[in-house]
Amino acid sequence: MGFIKLKNIRTYSYHGCLIEEGKIGSDYSVDLKVKTDLRQSSITDNLVDTVDYVLLNQIVVEEMAIRANLLEHVAQRIIARIMKEVPAISRVILGVSKLNPPIGGDVEAVTIEMEEYRS
Repeated sequence: MGFIKLKNIRTYSYHGCLIEEGKIGSDYSVDLKVKTDLRQSSITDNLVDTVDYVLLNQIVVEEMAIRANLLEHVAQRIIARIMKEVPAISRVILGVSKLNPPIGGDVEAVTIEMEEYRS
């Protein structure tokens, strides 16, 4: 087994409960870590024997483009889609960060992290 990580996937998205957040948007950062079996691809050197991280990035970017009130909701959509579209993945760890959140303080980011295992 092994892990594939995509760090700091940057998007400009429109998530948040405030009306202004839906209109002006904000910068986001997504960190994704998936567990999968990398043994076959390490031998064959063939993309079809591994998880394509281009697809993982595409899923994140597409789901981040769909507005949500809560980061938890968009994160769950990303996780559900990854688990549905990539059966070789047995575990997903996902962090979604809103950079410079409008919370009335000097805060670099607010991050939620979620994890899911395949049964």
